[in-house]
Amino acid sequence: MKFLTKVTVILLVTFSFQAVIAQNNDQQEEKLSLNSGTIDNQFEFVIRRSNSWQDYKTVKKTWLYALKAHTLDSLKAVHKDLEDTKAIVKSQAKEIESLKSNLANTESTLNATNDEKDNISLFGMQTNKASYKILMWSIIGGLLALLLLFIYKFKGSNSATREAKHKLEEVESEFEEHRRTALEREQKVRRQLQDELNKQKS
Repeated sequence: MKFLTKVTVILLVTFSFQAVIAQNNDQQEEKLSLNSGTIDNQFEFVIRRSNSWQDYKTVKKTWLYALKAHTLDSLKAVHKDLEDTKAIVKSQAKEIESLKSNLANTESTLNATNDEKDNISLFGMQTNKASYKILMWSIIGGLLALLLLFIYKFKGSNSATREAKHKLEEVESEFEEHRRTALEREQKVRRQLQDELNKQKS
């Protein structure tokens, strides 16, 4: 009795496994289709549904034509994707070249801007700021030296002019004194002469 029970249980389990495996195979075969899914699944459908004869498979012509059409469609789609990808790559290559050109122009402009920032145009020539500062301070120093020399010369000339004016005033004063003295002497001599003339007459 126990033996029969065990055998029955074993048989039931075996049949259950076989039923599950068969159901899985049926589900897999149901998933396979000639008109949908990937090309691999379509080939799998044709292989599984084809009749076997020795080492050969007999396949329906309609399936082969359908499989061929689907394969060609897939290849066309792949070729189209490839052409689209090539076009995108070409467009991106052009864009990269354009960006490289723009980058080169930007770098050139930046270098020119930095040169202009670091240099100063002086008489149409680019001079760096250090040389420009030295030149400017030299010019300022030279102008200050000339100004000081001018002030010194002006003060010397002014002093000489004042001294000459003072001497001229002294000379004019002496001349005026001498003229006055000479005039008085002349008047005195004339009076004396007139007195003598008057004496002679009388």
